[in-house]
Amino acid sequence: MSIKIIDKVPGTGVPVRGNDIDTDRIIPSRFLKCVTFEGLGDHAFEDDIIALSQHGKVHSFRHPAYQGAKILVSNSNFGCGSSREHAPQALMRWGIGAIIAESYSEIFFGNCVSLGIPCFKVDHATAEKILAWIEANPKGQMECLVSGRKLQMGDESFSLEIAEGPRAQFLDGSWNARSGLLLNLAKVKDVAKNLPYMNGFGA
Repeated sequence: MSIKIIDKVPGTGVPVRGNDIDTDRIIPSRFLKCVTFEGLGDHAFEDDIIALSQHGKVHSFRHPAYQGAKILVSNSNFGCGSSREHAPQALMRWGIGAIIAESYSEIFFGNCVSLGIPCFKVDHATAEKILAWIEANPKGQMECLVSGRKLQMGDESFSLEIAEGPRAQFLDGSWNARSGLLLNLAKVKDVAKNLPYMNGFGA
């Protein structure tokens, strides 16, 4: 296994307008009984999708124009509510590789980092500009740049905010704790040999 550096996230965007979009809306609780995360992407925003369809509307995650999108854009307090890791798993398995919003739940943000999904912040006015552009240009290409903290959107560019800690993790590959352990497996085994609870002591 090699270290994966995440810097550029290119692709089209998908707008998910609204404040306080919680993890139960991202992936309803009935899907938490799954043994693995496989297939969760098919159920992302399922209850919102059903509710909108009853009013003759189509959620952006089911709208043909946004299929294949890589960059999700929303408003404030995205990912609030319970700390379920199934929420970012569902988004990732739908195809999301980066998120731009005004603010996030801290736990949701951390869960995204551990999956390699950069979560960038912008102010309200900028979020609205990006959302409007995506809605007018659903197949317009965008690119989020971690190193430069920048969004390139058509002919425009916007500054993105991301804390230095997670930014550094994406750029040096340390966001993936498992790959770090596997790449240093010999050292891990050496440490384990000297741990009493790994050698039958203290039982």
